Amino acid sequence: MSSEEIIDKLLNGEMKLYQVDNEVSAKEAADIRRKFLEKKYSIKLDNISNYSLDMQRASARNIENSIGVLQLPMGIAGPLKINGQFCKREVFVPLATSEGALVASINRGASTITASGGVNARVISDIMTRAPVIKCGSAIESLEIKQWFIDNFTELKEVAESTTSHGKLLKIDPILIAGSYVYPRFVYSTGDSMGMNMVTIATEKILDKLSSETNGRHIALSGNVCVDKKAAAINIIEGRGKSVVADILIPEDIVLKKLKTTAEAIEEVNIAKNLIGSAVAGSTAYNAHYANMVAAIFLATGQDAAHVVEGSLGITTAENRDGDLYFSVNLPDLPVATVGGGTSLEVANEGLNILGVAGSNKAREFAEIVASTVLAGELSLVGALAAGHLARAHKELGRG
Repeated sequence: MSSEEIIDKLLNGEMKLYQVDNEVSAKEAADIRRKFLEKKYSIKLDNISNYSLDMQRASARNIENSIGVLQLPMGIAGPLKINGQFCKREVFVPLATSEGALVASINRGASTITASGGVNARVISDIMTRAPVIKCGSAIESLEIKQWFIDNFTELKEVAESTTSHGKLLKIDPILIAGSYVYPRFVYSTGDSMGMNMVTIATEKILDKLSSETNGRHIALSGNVCVDKKAAAINIIEGRGKSVVADILIPEDIVLKKLKTTAEAIEEVNIAKNLIGSAVAGSTAYNAHYANMVAAIFLATGQDAAHVVEGSLGITTAENRDGDLYFSVNLPDLPVATVGGGTSLEVANEGLNILGVAGSNKAREFAEIVASTVLAGELSLVGALAAGHLARAHKELGRG
């Protein structure tokens, strides 16, 4: 069929959007679906049609019913000096955002950090989780299923690891019980991939064994105790993805010169806003705006944007130490990858290349960079609030 014939069939309801891929190449299919929308709604989609990525490859791995590509402005912040275990250098950080003043704010934080000798960053833990829900006949049977997991861990570990050359089952903990429902939390290491697909397949294999050996019936492969793409206390306590901490001691003169305020004022704002204010609101995120930095760097490097909700968790601390400022951020739940998923998209790969972390054996280094970037943005915003500069900065940059 010609493109015109396919568009007519789409308009008449004689063909489904996904069926276009059976008739033409991925690039042509995207063009056809876009032209279908233009005709149906009498609109123009010229900008969505301009892109450089390989649509054939993207359609096979990353997107369905493609019509083109979203474009966001991308800026750069830095140099940002990092004294990490895996990242020991200065970096320039690519940030994709439509929020005016954000890159400028992060850049100011990076300048403050670099002038102070760099930010210290460390990966505390590196895990990925999957927690199915299993239905039993009674609470007593639930306890029996829990014990089955405990007694058979060594064998279950072999079963899980038979599905992957990179993943390792570290533990099944906690195993929660709610009456006749059991929620075992499978904890894996996954190397440089974010690992959700990996742990899902491995866990499914274990559930097959469960079904053949017990009366337990798994209701859903995810029972929401994982906890994936949602804010949850268990992820703050147990960690998920990369758990990272970053901190710095900023000399008094640099606090005054770069942030136009004092360590005492920043400490007070942090306590009143990030700690007490968050507690008053019942928040699980005791920080000013981790999500801003996490989202911008995620979009620039092909991470799963939905994991921003997890990356937004964490606690900011600030202390006045005889005029010097001690400042830290902790991100207990940062799912990131340097291979697989969206990282293979051309623009995302370029973003990772700017950071020097594209490819294997780079995920922990990348996590240290993300945490350091979060500290830069957090420091700048809390400093601006302490100095009373936030509204002025937005106004001067034309951000109404």
